[in-house]
Amino acid sequence: MISEVMMEPVSQQFEDTQQSMVAEGSRQRLNHLTGSFRLSRLQGRLIIPYVLLTLMLAMIGIYVVTRLVSSSIRERFYNQLYEASRVSADGIVRQENFHLEQLRLMAFTQGVAQAFSDKDADSLQELLLPLAMNNQVQILSAIDLNGRELITLGFDPTTGQYISAQGGDFSTYPLIQNVLDGYSDELGDKFVGILETDQGLVLTTSTPVRDESDQLIGVLLVGTRLDDFVNQIKSQALTDIVILDENYNLMATTLAEPESVYEEVAQAADYLTNQEPESTIDTVGIELYERDFQIYYAPLLIRNTTMGWLGVLLPSNYVTTTEATNRDVFIVIFAVSTIAVAILGYLLAQSIARPILRLRSMSQAVAAGDLDQNINLQRGDEIGELAEAFDQMTLNLRARTEEAARLYSETVQRNKELAEINERLQATQLQLIQSEKLAAIGQLTAGIIHDVKNPIGAIKGLAQLTQEEDDLSPETREAVDMIYEGAVKAETIVTDLLKFARQSELEMKPQDLRETVNSALRLTDYLIRKGSVKLITDLPEQQIMVTCDAQQIEQVIVNMIDNAVHAMPEGGTLRINLSQADGVAAVAIQDTGKGIDPENLRRVFDPFFTTKPAGEGTGLGLSVSYGIISSHNGRIDVESEVGKGTTFTILLPEDQPEPLENEL
Repeated sequence: MISEVMMEPVSQQFEDTQQSMVAEGSRQRLNHLTGSFRLSRLQGRLIIPYVLLTLMLAMIGIYVVTRLVSSSIRERFYNQLYEASRVSADGIVRQENFHLEQLRLMAFTQGVAQAFSDKDADSLQELLLPLAMNNQVQILSAIDLNGRELITLGFDPTTGQYISAQGGDFSTYPLIQNVLDGYSDELGDKFVGILETDQGLVLTTSTPVRDESDQLIGVLLVGTRLDDFVNQIKSQALTDIVILDENYNLMATTLAEPESVYEEVAQAADYLTNQEPESTIDTVGIELYERDFQIYYAPLLIRNTTMGWLGVLLPSNYVTTTEATNRDVFIVIFAVSTIAVAILGYLLAQSIARPILRLRSMSQAVAAGDLDQNINLQRGDEIGELAEAFDQMTLNLRARTEEAARLYSETVQRNKELAEINERLQATQLQLIQSEKLAAIGQLTAGIIHDVKNPIGAIKGLAQLTQEEDDLSPETREAVDMIYEGAVKAETIVTDLLKFARQSELEMKPQDLRETVNSALRLTDYLIRKGSVKLITDLPEQQIMVTCDAQQIEQVIVNMIDNAVHAMPEGGTLRINLSQADGVAAVAIQDTGKGIDPENLRRVFDPFFTTKPAGEGTGLGLSVSYGIISSHNGRIDVESEVGKGTTFTILLPEDQPEPLENEL
């Protein structure tokens, strides 16, 4: 408490001194710099050339980037989008032509018409399968006049084989019904559509099959899976492809995880396809996969009929990447200008900037606590004046800091000494309180022992004589026995009080604490074995020398062991540990007994307080032990948990300190 009370104002005074020194130095630097810097000399030399050169480079750079690079790159980017859309549309036309070629080949193959007439699925498979395999046709179907599936051959990419199917109903599909109804338009009797099958959406072309008399006998279909088709277009257009139906529902795309980006591409299609005819907006930017894209939509024309929307996408960072590759043109200009700036900066640094940098470096060192700084810069301008003021400031600050550090060091040392004295005073105060308790009990004991002991002895003797008589009735003998037992208990209490009152003077001398512990264990060996207690000792091999009264310390340890054994009436484990650290020896006595209630822990050292059953203890053992250890300038710590056990730790200093009066 003394150290805290005295330390706080001294530390605060030292910190206030440092803050005032820093504030004073800052005011001096600010006043000096404000009066010294003038635009015509220092600021003019540093600011005007760099401002002019920077403006010139900025104008050149802006002109080069905006006029020569950006516009042409963006124009090429949009041209690529439009070209990709055209290539995609051409791909659809080529696929239509491919389907028509395959249909003509298959419809006019010898035997196909007869197989249609006979509804012979096996013959159709035998005739058409080689053609489908040779020409890499993905899906081929033969339909009778009722719209029923005679046979369908579909290529399975996982197995590399064609799978056949029969019996399906195709009568509801328009491109089948138109053929069966004999309908023809300006393009002929071939029809194209997108069918939804078990293998997904399929771009399909249908054609009528006629016999030798030109009578309609069936329908032949050739199809390509839309997912495979868009991948083919992507390889040709070098862009990602999106195909939507007229209601902006996604039919096919080359984008990964299409479900997660469908909403964005659908909104873009709705926005673009609903623009006014005179609008100049034909692409829109969207964000997919945390990247920016530009998307362009055109009508999906199949057989001159709009069946949806065809979109092409390119990442917008393509523009940025392409612009970066064209920066070599103006990098040369900036490089030359940068070299000029560097040369000018070097010349300025030689005459102006370098001394300022040196002054800044030394200021940072002073701010970090290094006060052994001295610029010694001899110049006739404002920088020289600033350096001179800095040297003077550092000299004054160093002198004040050294004085403050000296006072602070002395204060800290004195506070440490006061803290040690305060700690010993507190310990002495606690010992005095306990000693006063013991002294009060001793005075009380000394006053009553003589008057009580002799009558108790007389009662005990008379009771023994009476017990020896043979003509006593049972009731009388029982009463005499009770008188004798009460006298014995009273004599035991008086004897303990006598021991308590006659505490002998300490005989302090160096003693190996291991021998004292072993001696106490020998004295209590019978008690430990009788109580069915398992003893575990942890004693060091080397000596632990302590200045103490060995007999009284042994008495304390014996008393602790006795209490531990009584705390384990059903047996248990007793651990004795002896250790040494930081000039203090510790004897820990741990039992696995019933423990002490938390509310009783602070009272265990009070005279006449006991947790033993009535008649089994006087409550003086721990009080006497506490007094003995306190007289050795030590202490007893106690830890307990109900149901798990108690640990008493005796702490003794190795060397007894000098009396407190000598220090004060």
